[in-house]
Amino acid sequence: MDCDKGFSSSYMLLKPEELTFFDLVNILFSTDIEKRKFVDSAEVKEEDFQRRWLIFISIIVQKLLQVFSKPISFFGSLTEMWLNLLSSNGGFGSLLLNTMEGKVVIPEKTSASFLSFTGNYDLRTELDRNIKHGDPRYYAELSIMASKASYENKEYLETIVNHHWEMELLGSYDFWNDYQDKATTQAFLLRDKKDDHDTIVLAFRGTEPFDADAWCSDFDLSWYEIPDVGRIHGGFMKALGLQKCLGWPKEMKQNSSRPAPLAYYALRDILEGILSQNDQTKYIVTGHSLGGALAILFPAVLAFHDEKLLLDRLQGIYTFGQPRVGDGNFGKYMENMLEQNTIPYYRFVYGSDIVPRLPYDDKALMFKHFGTCLYYNRNYEVQAIEEEPNKNYFSLRGAIPMMVNAFFELIRSFTISSTKGRDYKERWFLRGFRVTGLVLPGVPAHLIQDYVNSTRLGSANVFLSGTKKQE
Repeated sequence: MDCDKGFSSSYMLLKPEELTFFDLVNILFSTDIEKRKFVDSAEVKEEDFQRRWLIFISIIVQKLLQVFSKPISFFGSLTEMWLNLLSSNGGFGSLLLNTMEGKVVIPEKTSASFLSFTGNYDLRTELDRNIKHGDPRYYAELSIMASKASYENKEYLETIVNHHWEMELLGSYDFWNDYQDKATTQAFLLRDKKDDHDTIVLAFRGTEPFDADAWCSDFDLSWYEIPDVGRIHGGFMKALGLQKCLGWPKEMKQNSSRPAPLAYYALRDILEGILSQNDQTKYIVTGHSLGGALAILFPAVLAFHDEKLLLDRLQGIYTFGQPRVGDGNFGKYMENMLEQNTIPYYRFVYGSDIVPRLPYDDKALMFKHFGTCLYYNRNYEVQAIEEEPNKNYFSLRGAIPMMVNAFFELIRSFTISSTKGRDYKERWFLRGFRVTGLVLPGVPAHLIQDYVNSTRLGSANVFLSGTKKQE
């Protein structure tokens, strides 16, 4: 409307800040979407009711998240503090005893011992000592642990990366979102350098349970169609650093009102500076959930800008529980780009995880995955397949088997430490999530615990067909 979107050949943008009740109701009964203030579209009409219904749902969810963002954040902070209070004092019984004795240990939110909500259901910090460099699983294992660590604070990252993993933390960052007018994207860089290899790991943070801004990015069904590239999920592009009213120019336009840099541009420049110093240095990109979407879009924009150095040094892309990010044309563009630059792309999906099955792959949304899916079942047995089973999640025929599977996952949580070892022990907090899987089986399957287990217990053979040698 009031913004130049000439960088895209077509678009459909949702603006929850301009939502009115009248427009909301009318979008269900009128095909004239150009009359709806909260929809900015290159098309004036939308005849498909299913698409209008999905717009209706998306805009309501985003509006509710915006309205309740502070209470959601406050509740999340209280929950995290309670969980850390329990762990800092040795459990509920010890906390009661310490309270009576006036010896309660109050956790510090910025300390290395303070864990996020995500970190509290999987306490593992060490890399698997049985998976050394040269093992085909090495970068998958390092990627999932980096994706897991990305949810934590800077002090935690410094302790884990520098002291536990004996690598180098290059930096952890908060990045600006031009469309939400705040820093909503986080990522960090580490360096794994030994005599026989020098690898940078770029890990994007996924969606935190109580981060309303990140959930808005997930539920934002806006899209842009980039000429010769395809349609791409607008919420994910905005989180990566899409410049408002400019799109993806090769350089970031300086903006004094932007207090933090944009993710893509800042990370590109940092990586370029490091890689230009040593011809042997390479890097991998990874992320879980929303982080996985950003991880695969990062090289997409690199290719759009023809960044030859960064594409040549990209050793692999590892995503875990990644949602769909574009349409079929975008998938073809990415497959061609990955093949031309011999970049392996490993998309991990565990069990009935709901997130990789969203947004829908149907005629209404047209989102599609691309590349090979590494699908892990309940026993962490892996198959390299084109698409995960039950690709759109919601189906009556698939619901009962998923619930049955969730029941056996709950049973497994009590036995896995005896069958696989103490490193796989599950605590009460995670088991509580397992219970929700009896009703919503795709939710606990998205937790990072099972992705860590998959990289460690799954077969290494699926990584041997990568097109770029793991050095």
